[in-house]
Amino acid sequence: MKDATFREEQWRLRFDPHVEPINRLVDSLIAEGSSAGNAWVPYVAPWHGGTKARVLSILRDPGPKTHKDGGSGMLCIENDDPTAAKQCELFMDKLDAFDVTPWNAYPWYINKPPTSRQVTEGAQVLERLIALMPDLRVVLLQGGHAQEAWRKFLRVAPGAVVRRDLIAVPTFHPGNQALQTSNPAERQQRIARRIEAIEEVVAVLSS
Repeated sequence: MKDATFREEQWRLRFDPHVEPINRLVDSLIAEGSSAGNAWVPYVAPWHGGTKARVLSILRDPGPKTHKDGGSGMLCIENDDPTAAKQCELFMDKLDAFDVTPWNAYPWYINKPPTSRQVTEGAQVLERLIALMPDLRVVLLQGGHAQEAWRKFLRVAPGAVVRRDLIAVPTFHPGNQALQTSNPAERQQRIARRIEAIEEVVAVLSS
């Protein structure tokens, strides 16, 4: 996304058929706003699979490089920020970007940890998003907020998971903050879990 040509192409194609239903949902969320008064929700870049993806990757909340002002305006592992770079590294040679749709536990832009109430609001949006993804098989829950959103989603729509046999894979957030611990062994365990989680996702897709 640092490359203007790539960024402009992604923006121009944001309503291509495979991402249009999701990005129309984004338009609705922007129009609705959130209970906290936030309006911006980044689009899903057409670089990703959108409705055709078999993996839904959930992080915490959109970062600055996903904002329309000063960023790409999109969720994408090609965004010019450290978290996106780490996603590329973890996915490399294992998960194709088109097999993944990125999302957040709280989809509106706040650039800070969402409250429990905001995560509940995000969990309600998850039901609408997942309904647009007929090929979805795995939900990659990266970090505590993503896992909290999934637990709340299960309370809202438990039948959707059972009916579609969705598999949730929990792991740590790819950001550097997730590795902040005074215990070196624990830090290595978290790094290893990130890798193991991707391998678990790949195993499900291969089965």
